[in-house]
Amino acid sequence: MDQENSAGPSAWTIPVARFGRSDKDKIRAIPSHTNLGETCPLLNESPSTTNYTQGHPDAPGLVSSKSGQFTTEELLLSRSASSIHQTNAQGAHGGQSTYGQTLFNCIAVLLGIGMLSEPLAFSYAGWFLGTLLLAVFGYVTCYTAKFLAHEMSEDLRLRSYADISRKAFGPKSSVLTNTLFLLEVFSLSVALVTLSADSLHSVWPAHSADTYKVSFLSILVPMAFVPLSALSYTSLLGIFSTLLVAVVILIDGFSKPDSPGSLWSPAPTSFTPGSLGHVGIAFGLFMAGLSGHVVIPSLARDMVDPSQFDRMANCAFAVTTMTYTIIGFIGYLMFGSSVSDEISRNLLETSGYNPTLNKLAMWLLVITPLSKFALSTRPLNIILEGIFGLDPSSGLVERGSGKSISPTTRTRPSRKLFIAIERILVPVMSVTVSILVPQFSTLMAFLGSFSAFVICVIGPILAKIALKGECCCFDGIVLAISSVLAIWGTVSAFWIA
Repeated sequence: MDQENSAGPSAWTIPVARFGRSDKDKIRAIPSHTNLGETCPLLNESPSTTNYTQGHPDAPGLVSSKSGQFTTEELLLSRSASSIHQTNAQGAHGGQSTYGQTLFNCIAVLLGIGMLSEPLAFSYAGWFLGTLLLAVFGYVTCYTAKFLAHEMSEDLRLRSYADISRKAFGPKSSVLTNTLFLLEVFSLSVALVTLSADSLHSVWPAHSADTYKVSFLSILVPMAFVPLSALSYTSLLGIFSTLLVAVVILIDGFSKPDSPGSLWSPAPTSFTPGSLGHVGIAFGLFMAGLSGHVVIPSLARDMVDPSQFDRMANCAFAVTTMTYTIIGFIGYLMFGSSVSDEISRNLLETSGYNPTLNKLAMWLLVITPLSKFALSTRPLNIILEGIFGLDPSSGLVERGSGKSISPTTRTRPSRKLFIAIERILVPVMSVTVSILVPQFSTLMAFLGSFSAFVICVIGPILAKIALKGECCCFDGIVLAISSVLAIWGTVSAFWIA
């Protein structure tokens, strides 16, 4: 089994920071005779379907082989944040992340490239509606995140978002869950290509952004075959560049005395929202920065004291919402309605700033998306390889019979060839869609309006209603409004494009 094919990334969008024992020690901690189907019966509900969740790919629906050899899916499960410590035979919970470590991980998951579009969201929604939407979205997503964590604490068989979905809606929900995750991770991959090309074009406008996107294939294709252990180091670079861009925006705003791009002489702004289409896009831009619910159950499972999760979630979502609000306020004040869908481009194109500082930030925005591409698309590779029977594992166990099932009848050389083709096609398709849909704001609006609303709000609320057997007034209102906003925002994202 190839090492690079035997593990998925630790995070769907932003890699989760690791603390404690090494991955090898985590795998050793699971006894070779352990059958995950016995310790977690829920995972056996749909043994024929390979499931990988966002993040954070946990792999519900898979059990270990009788031979004691760990399959690809089990290695994925052991490497995810949700299974740093497996539930023991007595069902006792064992996590190893402290309150502070989990808080850091949660903020790292939530803070990302969506920050760059917050000023544009405020220019579309206006001061009043923009502030209200961001505050309400922050509260609602925190509310649903805590429900997911509570559900996992009440049922120790649950390990991931997909487990909760399967428990609430049955095994057939795995198809829909995987489809949503595929759409989200592919949209993210396109957004990464777009951001990197736009940033490079701003720093070095010798060629068009589309030319740079095509040239990126010489980097993205080889990186698709790089072992996961080498890719995980890009996590700190992504967090550092995000924070640096926020600091640069603040420094630039106070360093320039006159408009445009000055906090001392603000640009004209509006208290009221713009057109209905622009308001719809604002829904998605605000929600895109608050999506991380598929990895959040894993963080809850890994806490030493899960009873502190609510307090941790309140703090993490408050910090994230405040950060996005501050960046949105500052960017909107600096550039008003002329703000770009990536505020970083405004900084480079406006005279009067420190050019060295801004170019450093822009180069980080060129390098970081490219370095995160392979890590972010690895779940997509694994899901596709499972769908097309290319998974290299050979120890899946048929439920009840204990017989090993071979996932593919292809020979090893042909399997490796098809895997190579699939991993080449993913970046090629991402670049192609990025060229066809070049607007960064459109991509982020789709991520927020469709994926984030469905996965972070609508999905958890429906699961709560299904599991509790009742719908309270608050949940009904949230479900109805979020459904309307999701449809409105998704249609607007493509209509405006």
